[in-house]
Amino acid sequence: MRRPVNRQVVLKPQDFYLLLALATIKAEAPTYPDLAALTGLSMSEVHGALKRAEQARLLAFLDQKPRVLIPAFKEFLIHGARYVFPAVRGGMVGGVPTAYATAPLDKHIAPSADPPPVWPHADGTARGIALMPLYPSVPAAALRNPVLHENLALFDALRMGNARERNLAMKLFEERF
Repeated sequence: MRRPVNRQVVLKPQDFYLLLALATIKAEAPTYPDLAALTGLSMSEVHGALKRAEQARLLAFLDQKPRVLIPAFKEFLIHGARYVFPAVRGGMVGGVPTAYATAPLDKHIAPSADPPPVWPHADGTARGIALMPLYPSVPAAALRNPVLHENLALFDALRMGNARERNLAMKLFEERF
């Protein structure tokens, strides 16, 4: 007798990364090539990520254009994503500042004597404790797009920060969405 096949959809880190990127775009809905250029994902990764996000009810296609479903996305972002995509830290590296070490949180939180969290990257401007990004192309995309960098840094504060940093990141996300 054949066992039933489990067709359970599972979000991947690049799916959530693409949703954070899509949420930065305020104008006309982007095309797949636009999203691929913004995120550094391949066209097939963009397609797969959008389909999985749609199945998870975090995104809808309106007039064949992808749109983030903000209420569902905010709920997942604030209450679930840090458990699905936990922070993975490493040693001292050069890289791109994230979480409380960059905008917009760096204006609210005074720097400490501890090394800041950074995404490891050759073109980074800071030295600190490695925080593995959601996806390998995150640091390069963040360097190209400051708004995307801020969204990704706020998410990193949610997934690795202390209570004060998480609360401030939640407040700033509420203002953005």
